Amino acid sequence: MAGGRTWRTAMRTVTLIPGDGIGPEISAAVMKIFEAAQVPVQWEERNVTAIQGPGGKWIIPPNAKESMDKNKIGLKGPLNTPVAAGHPSMNLLLRKTFDLYANVRPCMSIEGYKTPYTDVDLVTIRENTEGEYSGIEHVIVEGVVQSIKLITEDASKRIAEYAFEYARNNQRSSVTAVHKANIMRMSDGLFLRKCREAAENYKDINFTEMYLDTMVQDPTQFDVLVMPNLYGDILSDLCAGLIGGLGVTPSGNIGTNGVAIFESVHGTAPDIAGADLANPTALLLSAVMMLRHMGLHDHAHRIQTACFNTIQDKGVLTKDLGGNAKCSEFTAAICERVRDLD
Repeated sequence: MAGGRTWRTAMRTVTLIPGDGIGPEISAAVMKIFEAAQVPVQWEERNVTAIQGPGGKWIIPPNAKESMDKNKIGLKGPLNTPVAAGHPSMNLLLRKTFDLYANVRPCMSIEGYKTPYTDVDLVTIRENTEGEYSGIEHVIVEGVVQSIKLITEDASKRIAEYAFEYARNNQRSSVTAVHKANIMRMSDGLFLRKCREAAENYKDINFTEMYLDTMVQDPTQFDVLVMPNLYGDILSDLCAGLIGGLGVTPSGNIGTNGVAIFESVHGTAPDIAGADLANPTALLLSAVMMLRHMGLHDHAHRIQTACFNTIQDKGVLTKDLGGNAKCSEFTAAICERVRDLD
């Protein structure tokens, strides 16, 4: 994902956005595991809440933006968006601020963790900046609201090329474009055309096309899936369900100018916040994605192996994983396995 760049020895600074609810707890767990693995990363912690800048425009706090602009790499826990008129989604605001155009979500079965499918290994790549989530809505007449789906040639070309480049760099053999160009002939048609054009430059990667509503099939046949924003939002969550849910699913957002933010995509779970019951797996595996993006492959492999072995062993698991352990106990078990892998 990092395009061949490596930072194997120098200490790197990463912007840490702990988030809300259980966010600070699972962020602390990741930091402890990184310390046990002696990862050459130091954290620059920033809180992110939407504030109104000049002219009433919603922005993230300047010190958070400056930190990300400087460090380029961020790790983010779950963020709560207040239910208030006019208040933006914090995740949407971050995507727009840093032009995080590609959401990348690997879905891989964890050995020993029982789910309906045991051999899922696919990646969803979602266009992150436009589509139905462009935020262009208005009232035509009372009782009639119009929401505009925005698809552009530039954004479609960018995400298509990223998907093929990701497949090539991660030894993936195929890319499937997911669309509804049979119905939305102009918008999805443009997206599909850009995918087809990108495929011409990646003859080593097999390219297929599928309608969104025909995706209800054996998931093990798929490799890399690329799609517009709304389809990606829904399909990536459904794929997460195949491997045990959002609590074990990592996620990364790739932007322009070298910026990337990795995150857990589950909720803030305010009902268990502060109770030492949270499962840090999703944020930890997102941090593993981050390490691979930074070229720290050995550290990433050790941490992922320690996490998966802890889950497979079944001895120390949080409640949502089928056990009764606290977050701190699960974290300690992973730390111990990381040290054993030295």
